[in-house]
Amino acid sequence: MKHLGKENKKFTEPSVKILDKIENKQKENFLVRFSQPEFTSICPVTSQPDFAHIVIDYVPSKWIVESKSLKLYFQSFRNHQSFHEDVTMHIAKDITKLLKPKWFRIGSYWYLSLIHISEPTRRRGISYAVFCLK
Repeated sequence: MKHLGKENKKFTEPSVKILDKIENKQKENFLVRFSQPEFTSICPVTSQPDFAHIVIDYVPSKWIVESKSLKLYFQSFRNHQSFHEDVTMHIAKDITKLLKPKWFRIGSYWYLSLIHISEPTRRRGISYAVFCLK
């Protein structure tokens, strides 16, 4: 393992190489859920931070993801410029490439604020979600 029990590294760009996997020793099927309520990336148009709650569910086959490496992987998106759909699919592709799970789902719940021109002092928030099922 590259990260567990070692000093944290700071990664500036997301890469599947950040992630570590551990052998799944269980014979029965079970569901793994990771929830990252404070995910951030950068909007490629405005260069402003985008905030999301990422939820990953998967049924492992031979491998499970090591959680510290996943945390570092999520942090690598902090200064990464990309649209919501691209971020979500990037995560889905990297994790499924690494683990080859029996079943996989990711939900990314993005928090958006809109300023209405007719009401410049009033802010209205909406939520936006992207899902990928493999």
